[in-house]
Amino acid sequence: MIKQRPTSYYFYFRTRKRAMVTCTVPLETPPTPNSPNDHNSLRLSLADDLLRRGRVSLAQQVIQRIIAHSPTVPDAISAVDFAAGRGMELGVGIYGVFIRRLIELGQSKLAYAVYCDNVIAKGIDPDSSIINSMVICLVKLGKLEDASILFDKLIGSGFVPCHAACMAVIREFCVQEMLLDAFDCLVSISKAKIQLGMRYYNFLIDGLSYKGHVREAMKVLDIMHERTGLLPTLHNYKSLFYGLCKKGWVVEAESIGGEMEERGFFLDKIMYTSLMNAYLKDKKIKMAVMVFLRMLKMGCEPDTFTYTALIQGIVKMGYFNKGWILYSQMNESRMLPDAVTYHILISNYCKEGKIICATTLLNNMACCNLIPSVHSYTALMSALYKDNRLTEVDELYKSMLNHGVIPDHVLFLILMKNSKRGNELQLSLLMLQDILKHGCGLNPTLLSGSTNIDPMINLEQEIEFLLEKIIGSNLNLANVAFGIYITALCERGNLDAALSCLRKMIDVGCSPLPFTFNSLVKCICQDGCLESFEPLVDIMQEWSIVPDLATYLIMINEYCKNKDLTSAFHVLDQMEERGLKPSVSIYNSILSCLSRKKRMSEAETLFQRMLEAGVDLDATVYMTMINGYFKNGQALEAHQLFEKMIKHDIQPCSYTYTVLISGLVKSNMAGKGCKYLDRMLGDGFVPNVVLHTSLIYHFLRKGEFDFAFRLVDLMDRSQIEPDVVFYIALVSGVSRYIDGVKKRCKINRKSDREREMLLHLLFQRKFLPRETILRFSFDSSEHIKCFVLKLMHRIKETKFMPNLSLYNSIISGLCWANRIEDAYNQFELMQKEGICPNEVTFTILIEAHSRAGQINQAIELFNLMNADGYKLDKVAYNTLLRGLCKAGKELHALSLVFAMRKRGFFPNKASYETLLRCFCACYLSIPAFNIVEEMFAHNYVPRRYSANWLLCILCKEKKLNEAHKLLDMMHKRGNFPDALTWRILVQASYLDNAPEMAPKFL
Repeated sequence: MIKQRPTSYYFYFRTRKRAMVTCTVPLETPPTPNSPNDHNSLRLSLADDLLRRGRVSLAQQVIQRIIAHSPTVPDAISAVDFAAGRGMELGVGIYGVFIRRLIELGQSKLAYAVYCDNVIAKGIDPDSSIINSMVICLVKLGKLEDASILFDKLIGSGFVPCHAACMAVIREFCVQEMLLDAFDCLVSISKAKIQLGMRYYNFLIDGLSYKGHVREAMKVLDIMHERTGLLPTLHNYKSLFYGLCKKGWVVEAESIGGEMEERGFFLDKIMYTSLMNAYLKDKKIKMAVMVFLRMLKMGCEPDTFTYTALIQGIVKMGYFNKGWILYSQMNESRMLPDAVTYHILISNYCKEGKIICATTLLNNMACCNLIPSVHSYTALMSALYKDNRLTEVDELYKSMLNHGVIPDHVLFLILMKNSKRGNELQLSLLMLQDILKHGCGLNPTLLSGSTNIDPMINLEQEIEFLLEKIIGSNLNLANVAFGIYITALCERGNLDAALSCLRKMIDVGCSPLPFTFNSLVKCICQDGCLESFEPLVDIMQEWSIVPDLATYLIMINEYCKNKDLTSAFHVLDQMEERGLKPSVSIYNSILSCLSRKKRMSEAETLFQRMLEAGVDLDATVYMTMINGYFKNGQALEAHQLFEKMIKHDIQPCSYTYTVLISGLVKSNMAGKGCKYLDRMLGDGFVPNVVLHTSLIYHFLRKGEFDFAFRLVDLMDRSQIEPDVVFYIALVSGVSRYIDGVKKRCKINRKSDREREMLLHLLFQRKFLPRETILRFSFDSSEHIKCFVLKLMHRIKETKFMPNLSLYNSIISGLCWANRIEDAYNQFELMQKEGICPNEVTFTILIEAHSRAGQINQAIELFNLMNADGYKLDKVAYNTLLRGLCKAGKELHALSLVFAMRKRGFFPNKASYETLLRCFCACYLSIPAFNIVEEMFAHNYVPRRYSANWLLCILCKEKKLNEAHKLLDMMHKRGNFPDALTWRILVQASYLDNAPEMAPKFL
């Protein structure tokens, strides 16, 4: 049917203002049928003739052929213009061919405009040809999501997608690494029996296996075999094998390996190494060794990488001796270890405190022409700090720079933690200078950013000046430099400046490290600014850095350190909402906090939640729960949980046995402790210094000095070297009894037998130790003072350099011996040795001054702590509070309570009792009554004597309403006044002409 002639289609295209005008091909006037030599003209003449004879359908077919074979875009447009000019109906056929030809000629934008304005806008229902073309068009325009929706619509409508559309969608999914979407697309088109090229199957198998989607990769392999009839290639097998090993599915990996061997393929050393790693991650060391032996048997020679991977896995599981044997085998095979191998051994020696061995290995690397990594230097410096060998740290750092090793952000973190508080920016400045000098080859002394770096403003200007120089030289080093500076700002609590620095870092084109974000997260948690966390997450996502388990672990650790379990549980729930599975370490952090707060019922609930979530529990989690049970007096539950751990095939280590035996002995269950000690010896573990130290400190706390020092003598006979913790326990355990010798506990025959059995098992000889080597009498406090002083002198003679904890113990011992001047001498000495005092040090001195009646000096120390930026905690407040009460400064004590409340702290029970007695002694009944109300609000019940005292004062002052409230609070807690106080209450009600109050007191 011929309709009225519309406006020229050619003119329509020329006047459009949308995407069609983007066509750069010059449009010419459509050819007329009058040109005899033009082939298109002849075909157009044929179409015109068919139209005159009323053969419209045949004319449309001719136009479609013309468009399909048009060599240029203007030719295709001319044909469409011709049809429109003669009133021919432009249906789905012509539009389908026209759109497809435009796409083939590279005019996808023009094709998309035709589709929108002439198909969709006119309500034409597109057929499969048009949809297939538009799928290809949208892919080429980068609109993959729209193309995917249209492709699903095509399949959902029952149409068969064309090969080109399938290739276009899958290819684009693969290019954008949207492999799961590509897999779904493959499954959909496989039902349509469309065969892909082999490269697509191979690409999907490789990508899915690498990303850990092994099940999907195996499904692709099945589809490939079904569609092509081809068997997997060696490359396919290897991809699947590596993916299975990475996933930890060793059984399936072994199956793939067997199938390979049946087809004549053999595993190479990389595949054997991957399989060993998979077994080691699953803590199956025997299977990993068997794979290694199988590798040797098959004649596949291991290389350095194979040995290193096996050594690393074995050492991580705590079998360092076996790892060392493999290292020796490498040397015997004349196979030189690489830097990674050395780093594994150095790190392990550092963890065990064997610094000499670690240093020897570090020096050996130079003989092998190997340069140690910064990680090896970091591990060794950390160990030197723990051993308080500060001068050696400086020498090692200089040696590292001389060998051309550039410091990184992790090393900065170690140095910062062991430096004086407040020097974070100075340290970051020095490290940035080293990065500039040794990494960028620029001398910072010749580049003057500021003349004086003492004022804090100039210091920050100097750092920013160095950052600009590093940015201009090396962006990779700039990432590290920015991370160091941001970490320093976060450590100082300057969150705004740290976030500003992060924005600058991004603006200059640097890529923030996950470490940098984790420093910011830690600072946010410490400041309690949770509202800043979400914007930070958005920035992380812009850089494709998703908050991982390490980020959330930092958050939960910080909350647990501050005992903010509400926020910790909120983060845990947030993780699960984001689809992240919390790690064992995250759960363990919360469990530790719950056990410290004696909330074991909630800890048990969380432990059960872990089991239900399928978390792979390790020995650390079990030990956290066992420790919590012991600390809360639930020794039986701890014993039962240990047996459950054994049933779940989690083998106890030396630390596990140490915790259990020590806990049982402390719970007066020495008999069971001896049984587990015997089992520990049977498993090949030798009692170490940690177990001896724990037991010695326990018996010292009980006042059983004789038996405690028999254990000390036993350590010496067993040639167990004492460590710093041992001396700390010995000093603090003895010095606590200087003010008066504790009465000896009566030991029955059963307890005596158990102690002798404990000694016998610990010594592992045929004879028991005779008289203690440390002969000393503890019959008086003077004897104990002399012993503490001699012990501290002996510590100075040992190889150990005293650390902060040991100095605190020494200062505490001197303070208890009323040797405050000597304590201050040690206080000054520790600072000369580079050890900064902490809040504990000041609190010990404040308590000593308070005990000696020197309250003004105690107040001065407290103010000094506040002025120097030390964190005033509850212990410091409570110590000074008790000192003020003892000195009779009631008003100062009350003022300190108000200051505590502003900080969010409240006195503990002992401080409340001291305040109550102090106010009662001064007849300050109303403040005393307020203190009692606050005590009840915090679930503290005042002692009966103090409550009776206050009731009597209130009656004497005729404050019967307050007396009645106090009596009511006492009744609710099951605390009743004595008979004398009852009588005073009743008499006061009648004497005050208030007989109606008497029944209330009855």
